[in-house]
Amino acid sequence: MNTAEHIHFIGIGGYGMSAIARVMLEMGYKVTGSDMASQELTQKLAAEGASIYLGHQAEHVRGADIVVYSTACPADNVERVAAAALEIPVLHRSEMLAQIMNEGKGIAVAGAHGKTSTSSMIALVLEHLEADPTYVIGGEIVNIGTNAKAGKGEYVVAEADESDGSFLHYFPRIAIVTNIEADHLENYDGDFNNLKAAYIQFLSQTKDDGRAIICVDDTTVHELLPQIKEAVRGASLITYGIDRTADYVAANIVYGHLQASFDMYYDGELLGRVNLSVPGKHNIYNAMATVITCLQAGLSFEQVSSAIALFRGAKRRFQVVGEINDVLVIDDYAHHPTEIQATISAARSTGKRIVAVFQPQRYTRTYFLFDQFSRAFSEADEVIIADIYSPVGEQQIEGVNSGKLVELIQQNSNKNARHIASKEEIHHYLVEHTNPGDLIITMGAGDIWKVASSVVASLQNSEQTSGA
Repeated sequence: MNTAEHIHFIGIGGYGMSAIARVMLEMGYKVTGSDMASQELTQKLAAEGASIYLGHQAEHVRGADIVVYSTACPADNVERVAAAALEIPVLHRSEMLAQIMNEGKGIAVAGAHGKTSTSSMIALVLEHLEADPTYVIGGEIVNIGTNAKAGKGEYVVAEADESDGSFLHYFPRIAIVTNIEADHLENYDGDFNNLKAAYIQFLSQTKDDGRAIICVDDTTVHELLPQIKEAVRGASLITYGIDRTADYVAANIVYGHLQASFDMYYDGELLGRVNLSVPGKHNIYNAMATVITCLQAGLSFEQVSSAIALFRGAKRRFQVVGEINDVLVIDDYAHHPTEIQATISAARSTGKRIVAVFQPQRYTRTYFLFDQFSRAFSEADEVIIADIYSPVGEQQIEGVNSGKLVELIQQNSNKNARHIASKEEIHHYLVEHTNPGDLIITMGAGDIWKVASSVVASLQNSEQTSGA
């Protein structure tokens, strides 16, 4: 990094890759990148000075000092092969982020759920209070309109991705674990114990003068607490929760329409009240982690609670896409059973009739979590399951399909579930069957968000036509 001037990103359009690319641009590096299609993130990078190539070709890496790739980029990618042949250093995305994080005071947010919202909250609070952080986040912060920035302050905020074990590249000043669940087991030899061990290793890498912050309400985190205490020897261990005894506790919780509030206590002493402009118990946990982190960064509770009230979410995290004729349309990245339950529970606070639209992602995840998925929809009034969204190259698993999932949902959590295969068919069904007072929420890590956008557009057109 001390001698590099030109960095090339393979698959620059992804949220994680584009975030790092933006930071490197702002630091003054020449940035080039390739992707298969032009999209909003690549267009923004091009407008800021990056050179973007469509498609992958060997000549794209010529002249680069470092080439960066993501987990989605296979070893036989023509640009990776060309870089190796030219003896250009080739780094995984996480290794590149580690170069940035480990040099500063890193704040790394890990967990099965809540990484993006928590890291976005932390970045927003630090930004609002003029700490000028660097941040690299897997989703756009609604208030700011971007997912990354190269700040001049001492803190670097980033998500720490457990999915492929890449979070083990980080040695943060503050390490946060929101929860631990059995996901991405295909990268851990199908063994949850291997994933648990990786989290313990991640926490053990907190710098000796740092803080490890964990949510003890999470069953697995609580189970691992003795091992975590043993692993985190040099750093201070801080716990938080609502339902279990912890250093920091939330109480007197009030849920409202797209909002929530709670009292926060430290060691039994009231710190004050926190008001959120985002709903749900899961966001209370995210806010608690944010408050603790910012207190450890030297800010006062009053400063943090005032700033956190401004947080309006991250893109695709309970994002309000539109509200037309008393029909509220929300989109969320929820792609794991626990996330689905939390998202639907948050939607319940609106008092509306909930139509939950879910697009499973990956055959492997669906296979490992079939039973958990089938029990995640009890609070919805109606459930629509799309076909499985599978990344290029993933092999279909026999017997793993959306029709089978619907049968299990009907048995285990919601009789009013149906399989509608395509986004186009789901769009038409929703437009024809939606009534005032409904809340449509699309969920999934694939492209189901397009349904939310298209339904809002159709409802708006219908309103304008009827008004005319």
